[in-house]
Amino acid sequence: MTTPEKGQLVTANRLRDGIAVFLTRGGAWSETIDEAVLALEPQAAAALEARAREDEKKTIVTGSYLVDAERLDGRVRASHIRERMRALGPTVRLDLGKQAEGTGAGFAAPEGE
Repeated sequence: MTTPEKGQLVTANRLRDGIAVFLTRGGAWSETIDEAVLALEPQAAAALEARAREDEKKTIVTGSYLVDAERLDGRVRASHIRERMRALGPTVRLDLGKQAEGTGAGFAAPEGE
């Protein structure tokens, strides 16, 4: 079994439409958590935070913050259930949005959560 990479990623809400987005390695914002850059060291996490703050000043995103997460086999899973739900999009109907498209967070919830 492959060992997951554990670190932190940055999430925010895009001001244009309020969608939860994730900062990518290229400095863009993606609606897909699997495209998020994962900072494995505290200095890298601080650099991601600073980059996100720049985009807040440019009014591209709002409310950016770090999230503990892990990457396994190219898929990213946030450590906290709140962030997993944000990655899936609205939860009122499973036939809409990322859940219907199959592009939401790629990890099933563990038993008991």
